[in-house]
This record gives sequence, structure tokens and C-alpha cells, in this order.
Amino acid sequence: MSNSTSGRITILDIAQIGLMVAVIEVSKAALVFLPNIELTSFWIIMFTLFFGWKIVAVVPVFILIEGSIYGMNLWWIMYLYAWPLLVLIAWLLRKNDSAIFWAIVSGIFGLCFGALCSIPYVVIGWSSGGFASGIRAGFVWWIAGIPWDFIHCAGNFVLMLVLYRPVRAAMKKIKVATL
Repeated sequence: MSNSTSGRITILDIAQIGLMVAVIEVSKAALVFLPNIELTSFWIIMFTLFFGWKIVAVVPVFILIEGSIYGMNLWWIMYLYAWPLLVLIAWLLRKNDSAIFWAIVSGIFGLCFGALCSIPYVVIGWSSGGFASGIRAGFVWWIAGIPWDFIHCAGNFVLMLVLYRPVRAAMKKIKVATL
């Protein structure tokens, strides 16, 4: 489970988890001026591929920090399942080593992000007006954001395509150095 033979979390594990969260937060803050262009998807995929189980600690810490900084509102509920879903997808597909493959996966995730985020609106609509109202509420919210989902898709695709190989090479060196 960790770098040590005893199965305990080591100081190195804790440091790496903290650095991964910091990288995600700094990258997010650096690109905040670009709507729906983000490196969060990129880093979550890369950290899942290279640091395995540690991402299970990284994502909840990232989500809690986001809620602490921006307030825990409806968008925060979406983060509770959207980012873990990306971890699961990356984990299931981890054997793949193609930049174009990961660019497509990241792009599709960006395209689907709005649909994923419409789920709480379905629940809210359903609770106040029945199943049909819930579906309508979620659908309207999702459709209204589709132009932003296309931007999210394109940004994720291009960033992964451009950064996958050089970051992968750097992460391989880091991983070897910490063994």
C-alpha cells in the first residue's frame, strides 16, 4: 500500500500527497482567468497513473480545500463524485500509454462534466416536482452549459496531448528517485 514494507503510510507518502494537492491547487489558481480551461483533470489522471493509491487521499483533500476556499455549495457536491469518477476511469485504463488516448479520455471527461454536474439539479427538481421535473431541471441546466463543455473538452484534450509525454518523463524520473 505504501513505500514501506510494513504497509504503513510513510513520511514520503504524506509529502507526495501534499505536493500533489499543492500542484493541483496552484495549477487551478494559475488558470482561473481562462473559463473552463483547467489542469485538474490532467493532474488527477497523471497522479493516478504514477502514484496509484495515493490519489485516494489527494482527491478528498483537494475537494475539501476547494470547499474551504470557495465555500461548500452545490458545485462542491458535484466535485464529490466527478473527480473520484475520473480517478476510477484512469485507474481502469491505466495500462494505456498513448498521449492521444489520454487526450481523448480527458477531452471526453471535459465534455461530459456538465452532464455529470446536472445530477444535483435532477435531484432538486425531482424532490420539488416529481421525476419529470427533475429530468427537465437537469436537462435544461446541462444544455445551457454545453458551449462551456466544448471549451472544457478542447482544453483538456490539448493540455493532455501537449503535456502528457514531457510530464510523464519527469514523473518517471521522480518515481525512480524516490524508490
